[in-house]
Amino acid sequence: MYAAVTVTLNRDEMERRRLEAAGDLLKGITQARVARKFGVSRTTASRWYRTLEGQGLERLRKRKAPGRPSRLSSTQRAEVREMFAAGPRAFGFETDRWTTARLAQAIEGRFAIRYDPDHVGRLMHRLGLRPKPAPALSAEPVRELYAIPSAGIEMQI
Repeated sequence: MYAAVTVTLNRDEMERRRLEAAGDLLKGITQARVARKFGVSRTTASRWYRTLEGQGLERLRKRKAPGRPSRLSSTQRAEVREMFAAGPRAFGFETDRWTTARLAQAIEGRFAIRYDPDHVGRLMHRLGLRPKPAPALSAEPVRELYAIPSAGIEMQI
């Protein structure tokens, strides 16, 4: 039995693969051979062939990614980066720690665009924004005294 190797391609790599396969199909190479060469199913190679024959090479090119367009413009996204760098105190918060809820509130105040805090987390990730690590509570190690009454033993940890 053969082990399946999973390869994840980005949109540009998938388009390149389809176009190379289309070139082979136009040269008369069989769909089965194209499928083997590019590591796809015969059904996929057949679908590419039907698209190529019926709608042309351009139809095999990548199309705009599906999904709702961003409500923030690229300029506004750059401003969000600046807001994040300025810190939460610049927007009236009492501590220096950004949370997704706080950043959502700051974005709404600045741009009048309301985002759910969960979405702001995804937006932060997409923009490469990382919150600062939480400060350590104490530099001094915590020492506690434990007593084992039945044995009459006290231990300090």
